[in-house]
Amino acid sequence: MPGVEARHGAAAHRRPVPGSPEDLADVEAGLDSLDSVPVRRTPLWSRLRRKVLPPLFATVLALASWQLAVSTGVAPPDKLPSPASVADSFRYLWLQGSLFEIIWTSVRRGLLGFLVAVAIGTPLGLIVARVALIRAALGPVLSGLQSLPSVAWVPAAVLWLGLTSSAMYAVILLGAVPSIANGLTAGIRHVPPLHLKVGRSIGATGWRSAWHVLMPAALPSYLSGLKQGWAFSWRSLMAAELIASSPDLGVGLGRYLENARESIDLPGVFLGIALILLVGVAVDLLVFCPLERRVLRSRGLLTEG
Repeated sequence: MPGVEARHGAAAHRRPVPGSPEDLADVEAGLDSLDSVPVRRTPLWSRLRRKVLPPLFATVLALASWQLAVSTGVAPPDKLPSPASVADSFRYLWLQGSLFEIIWTSVRRGLLGFLVAVAIGTPLGLIVARVALIRAALGPVLSGLQSLPSVAWVPAAVLWLGLTSSAMYAVILLGAVPSIANGLTAGIRHVPPLHLKVGRSIGATGWRSAWHVLMPAALPSYLSGLKQGWAFSWRSLMAAELIASSPDLGVGLGRYLENARESIDLPGVFLGIALILLVGVAVDLLVFCPLERRVLRSRGLLTEG
C-alpha cells in the first residue's frame, strides 16, 4: 500500500546511519541510562520508622527484660543492678559535672589515635598492595598483628613510654593500623587490571594512579577497613585505660569502669559498660553509616535516599 510504504520509508530515513555521530550519541545515551540508577527519596517519617523504631523497640525490650529479671529475683541484686540504680549513677555523674569530661577524655584520645592510624595505615596498605616483596614480608605480619588482642600491648607500652598518654596512643596504633592497612590492601588486590591500564592510557601513573584509580576502586573495602580500624582503636583505648592508671592521665571511660569495680559499685560498672557501648554505636551511626550509604549510592547499589 502506498501510504504504508511511505511511512516505512520516512522511518527508515529518520533512522541514524550506523557509525554516524547521531548513532554513537544514541548508543552513549542508552549506556548512560543503563548505568544511572534512579534514587528514590524516602519520606522522613518512613526513614525514621525503618531505622529508628526497630533499635528503639529492641532497647525498650532489653530494659523490660532486665527489669523483669531483677523484679522476679532471677538475678540477685548483688549480681545484676536494676535499671533505676544505673540511672541513679548516671544522674550522679550528671549533677557532679563530670559525665561529659569522662566521655570526652576517651573520645578525644580515640579519635586522635584513629586519625594518626589512618595516616599511617593508608600509605602502608598502598605499599603492601603494590610492592610484591613488601607484601610477602609484611602481609603475614599485619594479619598476625590484627588477630593479636590489643590488651597484650598495654604492659609493653607502659614499660616503653611510662604511664603517659603516649602509651595509650601506641596501643591504639598497634591495634588499628593493621586493620586499616589490611582493608586497603584487600581492596586494591581486587581492582581489575583493566582499570590500571585505562589509568595509564590517560597519564595516571605512580601516585596519581594510586589516588585517582586505586583508591576510588578500592573504596568499599577501604571503608570497611576504616570501620574495623575504629573498632580496634576504641577497644584498644578501653584496654589501656583499664590497666594504666595515673593522675596525669585523667579519668576516661575505661578508668571510670575500673574505679567502679575497685569500689564494688555494680551500678557504676554497668553504667561504664553502657557509655562505652553508646559511644561506639554513636560513632558508627553518625560517621560510618552515612559514608557507607554515600559510597553505595555513588555506585548505584543504593536506590533509596
